[in-house]
Amino acid sequence: MKISIYGKNIQLTDALREAAIKKITRLDKFFQQDIEAKVVLSIEKKIQKVEVTIPFNGRIIRVEEFSDDMYNALDEAVESLEQQIRKFKTKLQDKKHLNESIKFENIEPLDDEEEDEFKVVKTKRFAIKPMNIEEAILQMDLLKHNFFVFLNADTEEVNVVYKRKDENYGLIEPEL
Repeated sequence: MKISIYGKNIQLTDALREAAIKKITRLDKFFQQDIEAKVVLSIEKKIQKVEVTIPFNGRIIRVEEFSDDMYNALDEAVESLEQQIRKFKTKLQDKKHLNESIKFENIEPLDDEEEDEFKVVKTKRFAIKPMNIEEAILQMDLLKHNFFVFLNADTEEVNVVYKRKDENYGLIEPEL
């Protein structure tokens, strides 16, 4: 597993870097091929934050954990990632194209492994009109939604704007 570690508003010490590598390497047993994990350690308003993103075969496993201690946040992040992998083990096994990425024999089933059925409770259809990003953000704010789907007038592609936790905005531009 290739691990990239970044610091944001924090001085990355050798001890912290080694601890992050050691803990994230524990996840290597779940993957067949060499994958890359991106770890971002940061401090925001005296709260330690760990973000881990692991892309594989077009899928992404991602967690954010907060704590008053960076080492605790790292432990919680690894535990959350293992929990995600266990939770979706059966769903991942059903997908034939993922079998070459995940080592299912190393994933222990959850104690309360019940099939989570994803249920669509509402379908909404609406016409999308071309608009620029600023218009889409304004429309989203007017509707008091935290995301908005629109046809980008500049690129003529469907995009999504969303409100981030830091009160800024994000833009999703799908790639085919």
